[in-house]
Amino acid sequence: MIRTLLRFSGRLVASLAVLLTAAWACAALWYQLPATPALKIAAGVLWAGFGLAAIALLWRGKAARALLSYAVGFAMVLAWWGTIQPSQNRVWADDVARQLVARVEGNVVTMENVRNFDWRTDTDYTPRWETRRYDLDRLRSVDVSLSYWTGPAIAHTLVSFGFDDGQFVTFSIEIRKERGESFSSVSGFFRQFEMSLVAADEHDILRVRTNVRGEDVYMYRVRLPEAEMRSLFLGYLGEGAALVRAPSFYNTLTANCTTIVYALARHVVPGLPMDWRLLASGYLPDYLYDVGGLAPGHDMAQLRAAGRITERAIAFDKNPGADGFSQAIRRGLPGAETGSKP
Repeated sequence: MIRTLLRFSGRLVASLAVLLTAAWACAALWYQLPATPALKIAAGVLWAGFGLAAIALLWRGKAARALLSYAVGFAMVLAWWGTIQPSQNRVWADDVARQLVARVEGNVVTMENVRNFDWRTDTDYTPRWETRRYDLDRLRSVDVSLSYWTGPAIAHTLVSFGFDDGQFVTFSIEIRKERGESFSSVSGFFRQFEMSLVAADEHDILRVRTNVRGEDVYMYRVRLPEAEMRSLFLGYLGEGAALVRAPSFYNTLTANCTTIVYALARHVVPGLPMDWRLLASGYLPDYLYDVGGLAPGHDMAQLRAAGRITERAIAFDKNPGADGFSQAIRRGLPGAETGSKP
């Protein structure tokens, strides 16, 4: 009886392993096989049939033969998968066509290719790439913005650094789209996109989300000592330099806009706990609140309500006023009205 149960359990576990790896292989073939859609479908059908045949043999008592043949086949797929490498040389979309290049000389950082596009629609814009200089001794604030486009769990994370001379620069980990390509969270699992670090003016990178794409954006002031702000800023520059030296693939789960921020922050603030909300990025503000990283004296509901910058950004287009875009979207932002030091 026990032997029968163990045999059944073993077959069940092995069948699930074959089923899951076969599903992954079919998706990998679809997204990366250099062939026509018809040939991709044919390859997927053949691989699915191979997996099902292995499962059938497994349940007929031919486990060794079934698993060995499937393992050899899957090893060949993995070997092919390992040959797929990221590239610096593609026909990139205009908004990720250039890479950040930075030089640090003492306290002064010179950043080339800071994006400052003037967006009218998602396809109608005036491209501008600028060289800007920032004095790290004047760094005073870090703000995290979450841009929502599909429900509360999924958001894009952007990190802005503010200086006491009124300058702000925002870093954003994004896919490096090819011209005509669009983001897909599923294909992001299958080496479909290279990764890009965009450094941009807030009037570009936040406004395009609120005023052009119709996304809902929330901003939160992060509590960090100035030394840690500086380390985080330099961490972004290091990430940008690494991507210039060697391209890297974006991954929806392991190398995305939120997990990269966490990896950088963990070096600045050791001991930050891993949490599921780092993957469900829409809940990142709740994580930051729980670890004491947001402006004190407010509950999460108050921070969320006051941090919604969408309407302030839209209003700025209608009546720019004397203040700039960055100042306008921060009116009433908890932590920003009393200075930026924690």
